[in-house]
Amino acid sequence: MSNELISSGDNHLQQAQVALPSVAAILGRLRLKQLALLTALDEQGSLHKAAEVMHMTQPAATKALHEVEDALGLILFDRSSRGIEATELGRCVIRYARVIQSDVSNLHHELQGMLTGQGARLAIGTIAGAASLVARALARLHVVQPEVSIEIVEDSSARQLALLDQGRIELMIGRSMVSPQPQIYQIDMLWDEAMCIVAGVDHPLAQAQKVSLHDLLHAPWILYSSNLPMRVWIEHEFKLEGLRIPGNAIETASSFMTVTLLAQSGMVAVMPRDNADFFAAKGMLRILPVALKTCVEPYGIVTRKNATLSSIAKMFIHILHQQR
Repeated sequence: MSNELISSGDNHLQQAQVALPSVAAILGRLRLKQLALLTALDEQGSLHKAAEVMHMTQPAATKALHEVEDALGLILFDRSSRGIEATELGRCVIRYARVIQSDVSNLHHELQGMLTGQGARLAIGTIAGAASLVARALARLHVVQPEVSIEIVEDSSARQLALLDQGRIELMIGRSMVSPQPQIYQIDMLWDEAMCIVAGVDHPLAQAQKVSLHDLLHAPWILYSSNLPMRVWIEHEFKLEGLRIPGNAIETASSFMTVTLLAQSGMVAVMPRDNADFFAAKGMLRILPVALKTCVEPYGIVTRKNATLSSIAKMFIHILHQQR
C-alpha cells in the first residue's frame, strides 16, 4: 500500500477498492494509548485539549495521531482553524476504539473481582417492554451465581445500541433495526411484544366492558417518543381506525412515570402487556379492553457481531431462553 492516506471522500473509498493493511500489521503498530487519544480527540475537538487530557505534549499527540493514520492508511480527522473533527472513517475507528477501551476496563474489573473474591460482573440493557422478562431471568441468575455483580440500564433501543457500541454494556434486550447499520449487530429473537391501553384505577372507563380508540380520542394520552417503534405502532392503530393520534400527549418511555401519572389524572397510556399485567396485579392500573389489530416488531438479545461474550453473559442468555 502506498504512503498516501485515504480520506472518507476519496473515490477509491466509494468504489470499495481500498486495500487496508492486514490485521496482523495493524495489531503490530497500534497501541492502546493511541486509541485512547482518538477518543479524547473526538470528545475535545481540539488537539491541544486532547493532549492535555492524555497528559501528552501537543507534538507528541500529533505524532501519535499520524502514527495511527499511517498504520491504517486512512485520514481519521479533518483539521481546520476551528479544531479537529472525525471523518466518516474516523468515526468508525473511534467507535471500535471505545469498545476496546471498555473491554480493557471490563477485563481489569473482572480480574480484580477474581483476585478479591468479588465474582464476575455483567452489564446489560433492556427496553421497558422486556423488563419483566429480564427481571425473572436476573432473579434466576442470582440464585445460581449469587456472587455476580449486575448493572441494568433501561432505555430505548437506540440509546442502548450506543452503549453497546461503546462497550459499556455487554448485551441488550431490544431491537437492532432502529440502527442505521443493523447489520453490525447479532440479534437472537426472543419475543413478540404485545401492547395494550391502560388507565388509572379511578378512570371513568376503568370498569368498562368494551372500549374503542374512538372513545379515547379526546382523552389526554401518555405516549412513547415519536422515534420509537411503540409510537409508530399506536399511530398505525389510530390510522387503521381512520383517526389521527392526539397531539397533546406527554411523551415518556418510563413505566414508573407512566404509572405515577395515571394515578394522578384521567390520562390513558400505551404500555407493553407484560408490564401492564404486573402493575394491574398490584392494583396500580387497569388494562382497558381495547381491541388492537397489530403487534409491535419483536425484540431480542442484541450483541456486537463476532463479540466474545463472558461466561456469565452466556449463562444469562441461556436463562433468558428458558423464561420464554
